Amino acid sequence: MPLFQKAVFHTTVASLRDLPADSEREIAFAGRSNAGKSSAINTLANHTRLAYVSKTPGRTQHLNFFTLAAGKYFVDLPGYGFAKAPEDIRAQWEGLLAPYLRFRLPLVGLVLIMDSRHPLTELDLQMLAWFAQTDKPIHILLSKADKLTRQEQALALRDVQAALLKIGDRCTVQLFSSLKKTGVGEAEAVLAGWLGIETQEEVPPPVGLCTEKVARAKNRAAIGWSARTGGAKTRTNKKPPAKG
Repeated sequence: MPLFQKAVFHTTVASLRDLPADSEREIAFAGRSNAGKSSAINTLANHTRLAYVSKTPGRTQHLNFFTLAAGKYFVDLPGYGFAKAPEDIRAQWEGLLAPYLRFRLPLVGLVLIMDSRHPLTELDLQMLAWFAQTDKPIHILLSKADKLTRQEQALALRDVQAALLKIGDRCTVQLFSSLKKTGVGEAEAVLAGWLGIETQEEVPPPVGLCTEKVARAKNRAAIGWSARTGGAKTRTNKKPPAKG
């Protein structure tokens, strides 16, 4: 079962005073509009409509909180490629986002979504450099990796890794595909560590596991063998009658 399958929508926050008071740990998801941020959240939660997927830049205007467990949240941030958004909405986002990312104590890390075909845009680099100053970890998901060949995937991964060396040692990166479910386990392991959630390792089936029918057949065979060997032993140990 996916680790975050129990995620449910909690609340939408438009003001810092409305942030959940019971929060212990939060992970924020950021990314350029249409980079696949909402799809990544839906994939990690194994839910098709948990985070709203829109083709309209800047559709998410507030902070959307999703409960994972008591006091633990995913936070969907507004897409930051919102050039088409009205000026008053952009000002509202900036007044909410900046203090949230800089000063929110329960925030334990940032997941940054980049389209693997167009990573490291100017806005991506600005977000990386700005959030790195908080000394909190950043994990990059190179989304839509299924659109690239293996060679192109390796090249994109290498380029981003090289860029991260200039930013800090608390940045990690991986390939990710919501369509093919590529990289889900790797992302789960990273985020579970940030949240203090134990990962559930799959227990392999017992070696030599057999069906009930086969087990009964083996049991009958064993009983038959025991009876045969017991009978043979009885005949072997039987003393001949005494002579006259």
